[in-house]
Amino acid sequence: MTAILGKKIGMTQVFAEDGRRVSITAIEAGPCAILSIKDKSIQLGFDEIKESKVKKPLLGIFKKIGIGPCKFIKEVVRDVSYEYKVGEELKVDLFKAGDFVDVTGISIGKGFQGGMKRWGWHGGPQTHGSTSHRRVGSIGSSTTPGRVWKGHHLPGHMGADRVTIQNIRVIKTDLEKNLLLVQGGVPGYNNGYLIIRKAKKK
Repeated sequence: MTAILGKKIGMTQVFAEDGRRVSITAIEAGPCAILSIKDKSIQLGFDEIKESKVKKPLLGIFKKIGIGPCKFIKEVVRDVSYEYKVGEELKVDLFKAGDFVDVTGISIGKGFQGGMKRWGWHGGPQTHGSTSHRRVGSIGSSTTPGRVWKGHHLPGHMGADRVTIQNIRVIKTDLEKNLLLVQGGVPGYNNGYLIIRKAKKK
């Protein structure tokens, strides 16, 4: 298996065997029910919700396969060497301590921000005569190119983007509590949904 769905619980710290303090993120990973099987992917469901909160067409699909309705549904690439069954549950024991994973989530939204916060501009002169401490300033020349280049760094909406952090080390797994402890931070706010995959570049 290559991936599982989860929910970010929060950050804490543990001590390694050599006494180093390691910052970790606790993730509630699984159990994820297999909802459907396709040629190259499988559809997973995570985090059960009340039937009253699900639209009737989707509720009919859950009842047909005999699984309670799920709030977070995503397709992940399947492992061709494994025989999947609809209704089977995937749990956190897919990973073990020492593995490397890629974690995908929605970053924390920060609303409309200026260029200094959004792009790390240094800003203008901080003297009394300057009137452009944090302003945009010139964004293009007059005749050549005579326009503003696409993708120019400007103030705008910041955050709330799909972000993937690669090569995060798994510190510990707890099958009884469905916990996955990974080193460092992961995208999003607490209780935000995540996709945890086996690292592609390791």
